[in-house]
Amino acid sequence: MTRTALVTGGGAGIGGGISLRLGKEGMNVGVLDINPAAIEKTVAAITAAGGKAVGLQADVSKRTEVNAAVAKLRQTFGPVTVLVNNAAIIEFFPFADITDEIWDRTMAINTRGPLICAQAVLPDMTAAKWGRIVNISSSGAQTGAPTAVPYTSSKAAIWGMTRSMALELAPLGITVNNIPPAAITGTPNWHKNLDKFPIPEEQFLKGIPVGRFGQPEDIGHAVAWLVSEGSSYITGQTIGVNGGRYFT
Repeated sequence: MTRTALVTGGGAGIGGGISLRLGKEGMNVGVLDINPAAIEKTVAAITAAGGKAVGLQADVSKRTEVNAAVAKLRQTFGPVTVLVNNAAIIEFFPFADITDEIWDRTMAINTRGPLICAQAVLPDMTAAKWGRIVNISSSGAQTGAPTAVPYTSSKAAIWGMTRSMALELAPLGITVNNIPPAAITGTPNWHKNLDKFPIPEEQFLKGIPVGRFGQPEDIGHAVAWLVSEGSSYITGQTIGVNGGRYFT
């Protein structure tokens, strides 16, 4: 059976790597992003690799846009039974300068977005008695980060959301798991972090036992496993994909 997957923030960086990996797995992929150019590029890459994909432009914090995107994906490929909640923003502000608007915008995209997307595809998963949801959080939820209180708070919320969703949805045949990436290069957020916290590469690598930075495809490989048939006994878990980097 060919599964249909929705990947949010799927146009670039980690989301692009996940979208391409699932396409190579033979899944039909809905590449949802707010950036049309990024969507087009990733859809083209999936198609060039022999997969099938459709581009979906939407702001994940807006329920009407998400519902319209899911309807288009469903019409194109059928019921959506795989969801990867990856879309997120990160902005840096000193704690004293955080406004209600900054906080609300971050929470709307990073935390409410996954809720909206999961609710949009839940009827398909419930009808199939089968579903896979993977939430992409961040290692920042464990370590914290100065001037990134809204972001790290929103990503910490994903951990609790994952666990609670897993407990509630397991009887429906739906698994829910969480991946907090760390040190993944070639992504927009990676460059933002480097600009804000310039750390020499050799110093950073000392904290990564495997001796290299991660790539978007590393997250894609982990997601592909978590959405496979073979992961049916794994739910409510946080799977660190971080090269062995240890967090307290």
